[in-house]
Amino acid sequence: MTYQEFLESKIELAPISGVESEPDEINPVLKPHQRAAVRWAVRGGRRGIFARFGLGKTTMQLEYCRLITKHCGGRALIVLPLNVKPEFTDDAVNLLGMDPPPYVRSMEAVRATKAPIVVTNYERVRDGDIDPRAFTAVSLDEAATLRSFGSKTYQVFLDKFKGVPYKLVNTATPSPNRYKELIHYAGFLEVMDTGQALTRFFKRDSTKANHLTLYPHKEKEFWIWCASWGLFLQKPSDLGFSDDGYSLPPLDIRYHKIGVDITDADAEPDGQKHTARPRAQALKAKSSGP
Repeated sequence: MTYQEFLESKIELAPISGVESEPDEINPVLKPHQRAAVRWAVRGGRRGIFARFGLGKTTMQLEYCRLITKHCGGRALIVLPLNVKPEFTDDAVNLLGMDPPPYVRSMEAVRATKAPIVVTNYERVRDGDIDPRAFTAVSLDEAATLRSFGSKTYQVFLDKFKGVPYKLVNTATPSPNRYKELIHYAGFLEVMDTGQALTRFFKRDSTKANHLTLYPHKEKEFWIWCASWGLFLQKPSDLGFSDDGYSLPPLDIRYHKIGVDITDADAEPDGQKHTARPRAQALKAKSSGP
């Protein structure tokens, strides 16, 4: 072993704890980049898909959950903001040919259904109505939603989901400059303890709380580690596939100059003339009669 190989052997990578799936097991409706992402996530077991809006995170989550439950049994839980629930139902039924995943409000509702995949919202989990540990696989849709709940709720989620065998986090907006967000995702996935990641990759700023700076000699290792459990996807060609249907044409910007007659402009208290604008008028009450 050369010294360079010795150093590279010290690089931390996320463990592979999933199952192998064959290409023909994946729903043929999925686009090539979606199929590759799903196989990667299923094989890894605990992974993050950070795909830009429009690349099909909803479809990938449903297929990830279907494949995990097919190979490992049990049930899958998708946690989502309620406003995207119709999108999951539509993709499951009209795109993937699946039964609509039911929305559950309690563990009683979970036990009452035979559906292999169910959905609920973040508040139900946070408030204890749904126990994630009763499921084989879980997926967090719009995982950045946790940011709005604050760090306390984030810690609650880490504890509630601890030990779930298969986990997936999904968001289109992970901030590469918000290192703590990425570290929290890794902690949720049980790839690396949050404290360990902070100590391994970052130096602290004693003058400013939560201000993290990557050690210069650890920067490359940090991003290699992130890439071992997180798939950052801006376009299909990032994975070697065609961007046909995803590349927008260049903007056609046309400027229009609108002439304005300022002779009737109002005089402001400062004596300056400003562009004419409609005068505000008070509403007049309409008489309803005797």
